[in-house]
Amino acid sequence: MKESTNTNTDQIQAMTRVLLTGNISDCKLILEGSNYTFLVTLENGLTSCQAIYKPKIGENPLWDFPDGTLYKREYSSYLVAQAMCWYFIPCTVVRDGPYGVGSFQQFIQSDQLSDYFSLREDFDSEMKKIALFDYITNNADRKASHFLVDHNNCIWSIDHGLTFHTDPKLRTVVWDFIDQPIQKELLHTLDEFNNRLNQDVTLNQELGQMLHKDEIVALKHRTNILISSGYFPLYDFNRRNFPWPIF
Repeated sequence: MKESTNTNTDQIQAMTRVLLTGNISDCKLILEGSNYTFLVTLENGLTSCQAIYKPKIGENPLWDFPDGTLYKREYSSYLVAQAMCWYFIPCTVVRDGPYGVGSFQQFIQSDQLSDYFSLREDFDSEMKKIALFDYITNNADRKASHFLVDHNNCIWSIDHGLTFHTDPKLRTVVWDFIDQPIQKELLHTLDEFNNRLNQDVTLNQELGQMLHKDEIVALKHRTNILISSGYFPLYDFNRRNFPWPIF
């Protein structure tokens, strides 16, 4: 199966404008999940879209993540993916909504029967990118159901609230590439991103508004580890490596 990519910058900019400025005309609670999540409709003139709204006030406290920060981590993950020119996270913004500030993410119409295990063979290159992305962002909850394929055969990943912790937290279903060499083009992307982390004032300012400075230092450290090793990460036998449940 030939992979397609989500790289239309005009569409990304247009979607971002709607998410940031659109009037919310509908807001429905999604019953699944441990936090309060809503499907909203936004309208901006003749343009409308649906989005997933995750308000700060709806986040259940966790023992290992600071309270009220998950929506910021959702947005930070999007910023990092965009900085790497990896377009597998739907457009995401932070703004006020009916229940206060939170993240708004473009809703993807997808094949509801698909998941990581049914998609991985057909989307090998995208899965490798997501595996590396999850390591540098320290994704603590990469479930199989977090992978979507839309009607244009584009792969997407969602749910990035449990990311950027300073302690090793990687829990993922994506272990197919363990200890394999990272391809040159992927290493080049990691190296370019590392340069941006060190030189791009705007990116650092945006991340600094969402994350603690120690979390940004840890992000840089994990990126350097991958670049230096040149290999996909190994299991950490000192802790749990898979999410629960895995779907």
